[in-house]
Amino acid sequence: MTTRYMERLAKIEEVLLIANKKIDINDLRAGCSYGVPESLRPLAWRLLLQYLPLERHKWQSFLANQRMNYDQMIEQVIVEPGTASMEQSKSHDNDHPLSDNPTSDWSAFFQDNKVLSQIDKDVRRLYPEIQFFQLLSKFPHPHGMKYPLSRRVINHQELDTQEFGANRDGIVGCVKTNLAKSNQDENQAPDSEFHWHIVERILFIYAKLNPGVQYVQGMNELVAPIYYVFANDADEEWAAYAEADTFFCFQQLMSEVKDNFIKTLDDSICGIESSMSAFHNMISTFDPELHKHLTLTLEIKPQFYAFRWLSLLLSQEFPLPDVITLWDALFSDPQSSRFALLPYVCLAMMELQRESLLKGDFPFCVRLLQNYPDSDVARIVAFAQDIRDGKAPKPTVKEVSKGSKIARHARQLSDTLRNLSIIKK
Repeated sequence: MTTRYMERLAKIEEVLLIANKKIDINDLRAGCSYGVPESLRPLAWRLLLQYLPLERHKWQSFLANQRMNYDQMIEQVIVEPGTASMEQSKSHDNDHPLSDNPTSDWSAFFQDNKVLSQIDKDVRRLYPEIQFFQLLSKFPHPHGMKYPLSRRVINHQELDTQEFGANRDGIVGCVKTNLAKSNQDENQAPDSEFHWHIVERILFIYAKLNPGVQYVQGMNELVAPIYYVFANDADEEWAAYAEADTFFCFQQLMSEVKDNFIKTLDDSICGIESSMSAFHNMISTFDPELHKHLTLTLEIKPQFYAFRWLSLLLSQEFPLPDVITLWDALFSDPQSSRFALLPYVCLAMMELQRESLLKGDFPFCVRLLQNYPDSDVARIVAFAQDIRDGKAPKPTVKEVSKGSKIARHARQLSDTLRNLSIIKK
């Protein structure tokens, strides 16, 4: 470990564990802006996401109260028609699966399952490159296990293989589709839960408590890193309550980014369209040449890549460990708007691939922006902070001779024709 890293670790430890009874949030943000040590990240994120109070003496009672509230949410929010408690209530005597009463528990149950179906599909495939979400949790929720949400979703079948052949008319096509149904639920041990089950429950409860937003695909990408960090806390006293704490931290995060998920706000000043427009204006100001090449010459719209970058906080662009490092910087950004650093990070990503983008044609550039190359995230964050602080020089426009322009256009035409021939094949 470098001396600089050890100094930063000591500073964060002092702020979190040693210093005054009240956490100095500005000192914490300054220490965490270039990354947080793994052992301290769970506590740091709870503070940076404004979940934990800054006064240490309040933590124990606050956490006990919040975790009890979450347990009650599970009991109250997840509707299970036909349970003993409901059967004992005279008000539910006429409630049955065919009831058309809008206040029917069965009606709510079926409506919930529509939302749950989408959540279930998304959480089952969380970060397939790592095994974590497919493993059993050491701390299954005692209340949550009584209401296994995944077993309410019948159609969670995934396309496995297709067999091709000729039909009776001699036309070649798909003659058989084999569906592979996940057998995780069937093989699950009693009184156990997979990690993705827990993420599913968090998202479902959030959707129920926020009917104006509900669940939108992509929210799973925002809750997963938080849960991963909390569930992997080396201190098992904290890890045991990863689910409840993740829910409240996710709720805090969504309070700041939920406008990106509300379609009616897309074109408003706080919607995602406005964010993409502001980001493209930033590119134009910092690097007019790159902006002109992408938007005028190639006609690449921000919806092709920036929509996902900005709305999901770059959670789909990098492996999970890199996303976590990146979020250290985003969560600890000292600016008035928490995610003011995000567009600068996106700009830094483009500038680090500037030469490739300027040489590329439409297919190449879209492919690069939608599948960003493996990179050093710490370098990207440092560059982004330099751009924001005015320390990074703007790119200089190179004089291009007429002959080199013709050669470049010829290369672009050749690349385009080659890509077209690959598509035809």
